[in-house]
Amino acid sequence: MSKTWFITGTSSGLGRILAERALARGDQVFATARKLAALDELKARYPERLHTLALELTDTAGIRQAVDTAFAQAGRIDLVVSNAGYGLVGAAEELSDAQIERQLATNLLGSIQIIRAALPHLRHQGGGRIVQVSSEGGQVAYPGFSLYHASKWGIEGFVETVAQEVAGFGIDFILAEPGPTDTRFGSGIDYAQGLPEYAGTPADNVRTAIRSDAFPVKGDPERTMEVLMRVIDQPNPPLRLALGSAAYDNIHAALTKRLQVLDDYKREAFLADKAAE
Repeated sequence: MSKTWFITGTSSGLGRILAERALARGDQVFATARKLAALDELKARYPERLHTLALELTDTAGIRQAVDTAFAQAGRIDLVVSNAGYGLVGAAEELSDAQIERQLATNLLGSIQIIRAALPHLRHQGGGRIVQVSSEGGQVAYPGFSLYHASKWGIEGFVETVAQEVAGFGIDFILAEPGPTDTRFGSGIDYAQGLPEYAGTPADNVRTAIRSDAFPVKGDPERTMEVLMRVIDQPNPPLRLALGSAAYDNIHAALTKRLQVLDDYKREAFLADKAAE
């Protein structure tokens, strides 16, 4: 059976590939982008099944209007994919207040509001699935990405909580966690103005590697979306899905290290309890 999707951030990258794959297999897609002209070619190919909506993730009222419009036109939407976002690179001290506010407003608050706007509709129709495109950066951290990680770790905590709140309504979630993938993500990165004191530090080294295309990128975007769609079609998918060997290896290493430290300090943890009476 064909499905109906609502996907944000479809002008390029993973969101565009996902929309194209859904349309190619006969599904209906409500696709959002900041500039709708980026979807003209796709709209020409699928005039009946592609519906485009302008959306700026920092506009909460606009988010609600776009989601309400899509559900009203579709009648039922099976899959809501919160994909739009961008990267911010720079040591925490180097970032401007405006850069910090925009990063969190887009990646974290925008994603939260997409989900909040969709929940009443999904609850009313008796269920549905929300796919939040996160990143391996929702469970691991690179120097120079502090605010990006704050947004991804934040949305993962939000989703894990909401998934428990709405499971009884037939609504479930997937947190997609790609590793570095060969998309246009790098071209949309916002860079902080570097401070001379940070020259040669880990944060500066990461920034230099990204700008010079020396940062290791293993992920293939088409294969990433092929895997994601296969998991999306499963009746009982996992809450978290690592995508790419780098994502798997990095997340596995980070979780193993955290678990080891947790076990090493088990005695101290238990000593914080109230004394037995």
